[in-house]
Amino acid sequence: MDLGLKGKVALVAGASKGLGFATAQSLGAEGAKLAICSRTADTIQRAVEKLNAQGFDVIGIQADVSIPHQAQAFVSEACTRLGTIDILVTNAGGPPSLPFEQIDTPTWEDGFRLNLLSTITMIRTALPIMKEKHWGRIINMTSIAVKQPIDGLILSNTIRSGVIGLAKSLSRELAPFNITVNNILPGYFYTSRVQNLAEIHARKAESSPDTILSQWENDIPLKRLGDPDEFGALATFLASDKAAYITGTSIQIDGGFCRASL
Repeated sequence: MDLGLKGKVALVAGASKGLGFATAQSLGAEGAKLAICSRTADTIQRAVEKLNAQGFDVIGIQADVSIPHQAQAFVSEACTRLGTIDILVTNAGGPPSLPFEQIDTPTWEDGFRLNLLSTITMIRTALPIMKEKHWGRIINMTSIAVKQPIDGLILSNTIRSGVIGLAKSLSRELAPFNITVNNILPGYFYTSRVQNLAEIHARKAESSPDTILSQWENDIPLKRLGDPDEFGALATFLASDKAAYITGTSIQIDGGFCRASL
């Protein structure tokens, strides 16, 4: 299926590894020109080299999107170097796993900047170009936790829910400009983030990370963790013309883990 993405310019934040990298890889395979960012220069350079080796047109920019001026600079610099923007995939790492009473005000503020303000800043920077073109795709990576809160992730459960409200409101404002806004809610995938969470849970339970991962797999109807490429495929579809009538949605991709009806 031709998704019509050849020559489109896609910006993917947090794309040095995991779901962000898989999304960039999938978009590149469809012929999109890519700009990706990461907090550290060496990790983003390695990601660029991997994508270049696959024949993809990609630039890498060092940016910590939890810092507003760096989030803005990532989008601005990418648009300058690539000439425009068609697709924006917002993404950032998850906040720490802590119980409520151990989370102080600075940690709440850090989580807000990481998972909500970063999204706001990148979208706000990209919108003038998208509105002028009368075309755009905004895809926010959030978490299944916004539908089914996950124990120990109260920061993520709380702050990522703000992205859902933002996207739903924006989808109505931007529909007249042919700009769609959607969220993807991943469950448990084979990523370093999930591995880290398994290690944290294992220490608390005096168990092993492999045992924790097996428990999570058993709680998933499909009995496995997700492959990041499966996430990338969904993001790429939402970025395409084939998904032009989908906006304001939050789509879970979790192997059936979430028990919510809606």
